[in-house]
Amino acid sequence: MRMSPALLAALLAVVVCSACGGAADQGAVAAAAPPVGQAAVQDNESAKDIVKIAVSSKDHTTLVAALQAADLVNSLANAGPFTVFAPTNAAFDKLPKGTVEDLLKPANKEKLRLVLQHHVTTSALDVDQFSDDQVVSMADGTNATIHKKGADTFINEAKIVGSVRGSNGMVHVIDGVLVP
Repeated sequence: MRMSPALLAALLAVVVCSACGGAADQGAVAAAAPPVGQAAVQDNESAKDIVKIAVSSKDHTTLVAALQAADLVNSLANAGPFTVFAPTNAAFDKLPKGTVEDLLKPANKEKLRLVLQHHVTTSALDVDQFSDDQVVSMADGTNATIHKKGADTFINEAKIVGSVRGSNGMVHVIDGVLVP
């Protein structure tokens, strides 16, 4: 893994300012500190993790904003394994008007976390591993049901429209939002 120039500069600033020892300098260092957690790791050589897959998709900007608002980015960047059922922007648009905006409010952070956790299971499952009427335990503590209709696979009522393997699990793109 290579260290990003921004991270290297921030680390050098910490070393230089720590040597100075002044309180004013320490405040400047805290303001310049890089983001923390697994999601902040710069790695352009390995396979993308689930978060990096979502961030790189123009069809998942609402999901990424929701993950950030719920403070779940680092959780999904960890080793896993995870299977994430990732609603597209169009899937979020199907919700009643104002629902997404309401969930993104800081006062609704816990409710948003539960909704997002209902899209995650703690194993890496390919779509061909699912069977009709299979019950899947979700990270929010509830269950969802897999349905097979011909060649199509659904989780509850949301259709899996594509799948991408990440370094820490599977992302199944879905055309609906799973409501716990």
